Amino acid sequence: MRLSRVYTAEGIVLKRRNVGEADRILTVFTKRFGKIRVIAKGVRRITSRRAGHIEVFSRVILTLHSYKNMDIVSEAQAITRGMLLERDAARLGYAYCMCELVDQLLADHQEHEDVFMLLRDALEKLQTADNQGVSQDVVSNFVHHLLWRLGFLSFSRRLLRSEMRSYIEQITERKLRAWPVLTV
Repeated sequence: MRLSRVYTAEGIVLKRRNVGEADRILTVFTKRFGKIRVIAKGVRRITSRRAGHIEVFSRVILTLHSYKNMDIVSEAQAITRGMLLERDAARLGYAYCMCELVDQLLADHQEHEDVFMLLRDALEKLQTADNQGVSQDVVSNFVHHLLWRLGFLSFSRRLLRSEMRSYIEQITERKLRAWPVLTV
């Protein structure tokens, strides 16, 4: 719970959406406040100093100002960036998949520090994965641990890669958009 109008939060940028001429709405999964939506005003302008710090998959420290409908990003500092992921289409797809799962399976404003650490570690492993098989294993392990921690799957059950998508879509009752090919 936020106690003041200005607060800081460590988080991972799950997704972004452009609004207006220069603003962007970010969905950020924070360590302390859970999943939140914030607005970064003017971030799409060429002169914006915050733009490079709030890319999708980046782990960031945000300074936020509480506002009526949506908190506003006043400062952003990247801890890690998803640069290596952008150079590899397969790893990029896996990272989008993991972020989409967190976005769809978690409610807003519910703290899940264990899931935050799980996502952080999985994205870091994905950055350093040396081949496709390792990347698939990272995502498969992430999916299982996420489902176990959120109570959607018993610890004794392990899904086949070919079953994961339909299992998750039954839980969320919507199609996954960023699901990679994990059926190998």
